[in-house]
Amino acid sequence: MKVTVIGAGAWGTALAKLLAGNGHAITLWGHTAEHLAEMQGTARNEKYLPGVELPPDWHYEADAAKAASGAEFVVMAVPSKAFREVGGALENFSGPVVSVTKGIEFETGLTMSGVLAQVAPRAKIAALSGPTLAAEVARGAPTACVVASRDEAVARLAQSLFHGITCRVYTSTDLIGVELGGALKNVIALAAGVSDGLRFGDSSKASLVTRGIVEMRRLGVACGAEPETFAGLSGLGDLTVTCFSKHSRNRGLGERFGRGEKLADILASMVAVAEGVPTARSAFQLAQRLKVQTPIIAEVHAALYEGKSPKQAVMDLMGRESRAEA
Repeated sequence: MKVTVIGAGAWGTALAKLLAGNGHAITLWGHTAEHLAEMQGTARNEKYLPGVELPPDWHYEADAAKAASGAEFVVMAVPSKAFREVGGALENFSGPVVSVTKGIEFETGLTMSGVLAQVAPRAKIAALSGPTLAAEVARGAPTACVVASRDEAVARLAQSLFHGITCRVYTSTDLIGVELGGALKNVIALAAGVSDGLRFGDSSKASLVTRGIVEMRRLGVACGAEPETFAGLSGLGDLTVTCFSKHSRNRGLGERFGRGEKLADILASMVAVAEGVPTARSAFQLAQRLKVQTPIIAEVHAALYEGKSPKQAVMDLMGRESRAEA
């Protein structure tokens, strides 16, 4: 199929390489023509995915509407903060669109499929998520993920495109659950990184991850998700890799923050977006609106946006009233 990938960052590039390996013709859109020209000339994306050779026959397009105009299938891989603006280029697109962006829009509380439904109302929408690190997917390390859509035929089509020898793809109809699992785990990964930065050890992080998935499930169910989804690839699977991997941007940011670096300095030094930072704000607001208890998310929000020290946030978490496990 003719596949257009909107987003020339690490994740968009890695998925484009995966799709190309499955025999699909790739058009890649990026927000700067200079970056695309460099990629075309070198068959590499050294800015976001260094050391990975790319197929030489990709088409590169700096106009998102043009990139999508001839596509049979579109993959949206832009940061959540730019998703609505860039997604507007798909206003007249009526084919399948798969979001691979893990975030929640702050102003609306919508996941990316919700944003797509507004800006690309004719599109057939799906979302892909799971324990998939861009660098590992790009080099062909075996992994698994899940693609969700309310339309089972769209989910199966997406499955057929992404499924291959290095990537096993499952389907789901729980679109909101799959998306929230992918988004909320980034907030918990920030907390896991803080735990590493404070040198608390493995027991502390295991406890944090376990209680973190409880919060993810609790908030997800309040939004209409199926609780079982959070025990799957987009929940437990993605949470595990993001909280423990050295390649995880969110865990790494949290570690630096826990060691005492200023958030603004960390963000300024990062090439790619750590989605957990904006998602912490969005998730906290969503939990407040739905009256859902999410103490870890609340403390991450307090540390990032209210000036609370990471150590004090941990103390406040540990000092909560004891209760039955649930």
